[in-house]
Amino acid sequence: MVGTMAKIDDSVKKKVPELRFKGFTDEWEQRKLGDEVRIVMGQSPNSENYTDDPNDYILVQGNADMKNGRVLPRVWTTQVTKQAEKDDLILSVRAPVGDIGKTAYDVVIGRGVAAIKGNEFIFQNLGKMKSDGYWTRYSTGSTFESINSTDIKEAIISVPAIEEQDKIGSFFKQLDNTIALHQRKIDLLKEQKKGYLQKMFPKNGAKVPELRFEGFADDWELRKSKELCTISTGKGNTQDKVDDGAYPFYVRSATIEKSDEYLYDQEAVLTVGDGVGTGKVYHYVNGKYNLHQRVYRMYDFKDVSAKYFYYYFSKNFYKRVMSMTAKTSVDSVRMEMIADMNIVFPSVKEQENIVELFSNLDNTIALHQRKLDLLKEQKKGFLQKMFV
Repeated sequence: MVGTMAKIDDSVKKKVPELRFKGFTDEWEQRKLGDEVRIVMGQSPNSENYTDDPNDYILVQGNADMKNGRVLPRVWTTQVTKQAEKDDLILSVRAPVGDIGKTAYDVVIGRGVAAIKGNEFIFQNLGKMKSDGYWTRYSTGSTFESINSTDIKEAIISVPAIEEQDKIGSFFKQLDNTIALHQRKIDLLKEQKKGYLQKMFPKNGAKVPELRFEGFADDWELRKSKELCTISTGKGNTQDKVDDGAYPFYVRSATIEKSDEYLYDQEAVLTVGDGVGTGKVYHYVNGKYNLHQRVYRMYDFKDVSAKYFYYYFSKNFYKRVMSMTAKTSVDSVRMEMIADMNIVFPSVKEQENIVELFSNLDNTIALHQRKLDLLKEQKKGFLQKMFV
């Protein structure tokens, strides 16, 4: 598709995009959004008309109902106030303002959104306006941001002839479909991995898993974590973070930072000790790394491999944390939560088979994630170059 486009000379100061399809040379015109499309502001139903019956009308009332460019149902109502039809555009008018999605069905729209009758070109244009921060400039309210109907209707957009709109819309729709395909593949692989994790490790009290590789029949062994590895925390502090550091720096979140120095050079399993990621964030590392003082490391394994421990531990530790955590201001991990946790494991050979299966799944998921990230970056670049 890109091959059918032509790049515009930057020296030509016209209202035209940097990149456009061949055959189109006319300047784009600036219009008010309200003059180009029909806009309907939502109106919330009366409180007594909310229901949880999916046979009633689907109510969309905010950006939380949007996911991956589609609008999902969360609430239902018996009262029809404002309606939008299948494939209408839904714009969030409350914080974070400007999120845009499409309905997959007829819906009732609440006070938090506006329904727009627009084509694919308008949909993509609104998405670019959101990413450019257009709506933030017009939002009001210190505690609860919102944009009003006048600012929406009078928003200035640049538009070409309808034929060029159609070409641009088709291009981005195909790109979105490819992005959605990769996202579905990732979601499917993650569900597949989740299923294997449930079936390939023994359930509480069991000595063998529901599903295992052929040729293995022996009962699995049970030990406490402290019998299988050494456990400690790191020594690093938040100020050790450096944007372009040479070594990974594991902190109290899923984000892996960088550091100019490393504390350890080893194979280890890591988990955060407190904060919102408690019981949810795990890392397997093999090499040089820095470690925050509130992140736990398990290393020097015996009888189990580090990778096997990583898969078993990351599957089972969250439930243990939630049952034992000291509910103060945040969830936290105490040493005994890890040290006294029961770990069940098979022979070394069966461990190797299990690790290979999950490593292959992780690698495939990571591959699709990289492709997905690249496609999103490509779309971001095209949006900047193909719109005025």
